[in-house]
Amino acid sequence: MIEEARIKRNLKIFAFPRLSGTIFELEAFNKLMQEIENLNLEYEIHPFTFSSFYSRLYPKIAFLSISLILLLQYLNLRMLFSMIFSLILIGIVIASVILTRHPEKIQFSPKFNSQNLLVKIKSTSNEIQNNDRILLFMSHLDSKGQRFKIKIRIRIIKCWIASSIILIVIILLNNILFFRFTMIFYIIGVFPLTLNMLSSISMLFNTTNNNSFGAIDNASGITCNLELLHYYHLPENRLQNYNIWFLFTGAEECGTMGIRHFYNNLNNFNKNKSIIFDFESIDKYIFLFPGENEGDHAKDINNLLLNNKRNLPIRHYRTERVLGTHSDGGFLGDRGFQGFGIGGGETYAYMHTPNDTVDKIDTTILEKLCLVLTDSLKIHDSTFFKKIC
Repeated sequence: MIEEARIKRNLKIFAFPRLSGTIFELEAFNKLMQEIENLNLEYEIHPFTFSSFYSRLYPKIAFLSISLILLLQYLNLRMLFSMIFSLILIGIVIASVILTRHPEKIQFSPKFNSQNLLVKIKSTSNEIQNNDRILLFMSHLDSKGQRFKIKIRIRIIKCWIASSIILIVIILLNNILFFRFTMIFYIIGVFPLTLNMLSSISMLFNTTNNNSFGAIDNASGITCNLELLHYYHLPENRLQNYNIWFLFTGAEECGTMGIRHFYNNLNNFNKNKSIIFDFESIDKYIFLFPGENEGDHAKDINNLLLNNKRNLPIRHYRTERVLGTHSDGGFLGDRGFQGFGIGGGETYAYMHTPNDTVDKIDTTILEKLCLVLTDSLKIHDSTFFKKIC
């Protein structure tokens, strides 16, 4: 059975600062492992090492380098030093972009250790092959704090992008079309240049810390994942047409490192027949983030979730990026996996801050969500495959 009391207990257990790659993330992993051992279930541990360069240093290097290039072009200093420095900065940006195409392979010092945990539950049918049809429930174990709130960071990035575009237009107009009016363009460019430099400097000061309790992001997801594991570990609750996997990833907050390593070692996973559910930051409301090119089985589940009988309002939200953004689900969605990101409505106000605490979460909503998922999947499992036969 789905139990709110257990949800409350697990939420309190996992809501503590647990920065990726630290002893605190390892503590969360050990607590999770103990919960699974209490259910007498077998599990797989997938350890990996990672560098924080991609998540914490690369954005600062890239944004500042581009800002300095724009500054030099704005000043229009036709000096050998200026040209050499610009070429060096361009080289740094290009090298960084190439290097971070596969950030999980970067092993710059300092290096950190983390791990994923995977539990596999077989279907009740012998006809389902190992990786033929899978329901993959997943959530990440780590949390992080940052100096600036997410809304502030988004505004800084938007300001940087807008000011960069304006500066590029001013520089092109000045150097190509209206070079006789240089002073006018210098005056016009002062404001966007100032905003651009201030935005880059602000990014430098946005340091990562271990001050967030990570209740919404993502003890809520861990709790839902664990509650469904409690439900489906019982033989009478298992599905006939799907194997069920429960994945708990490490280092999601440091460039989605856990899911990248999981994906790189994933073999014979049928994307077209399987469905992913990524629990990511749930508070007092439920938002459903579906993919863009879902098959009939995913659409059937989607309709069952939205038209549930538990009086749980689920807000349907579509984005250009499937399964969320900068999340484990977003990473898999970009690679053609089908499924849903499941998140909350007020998360940005608290995520990555010391105010991300358990009182921001409605546990009755988490309970209803788990009930809606089990109801919908039971109906889907018993009716959908009869329709297509």
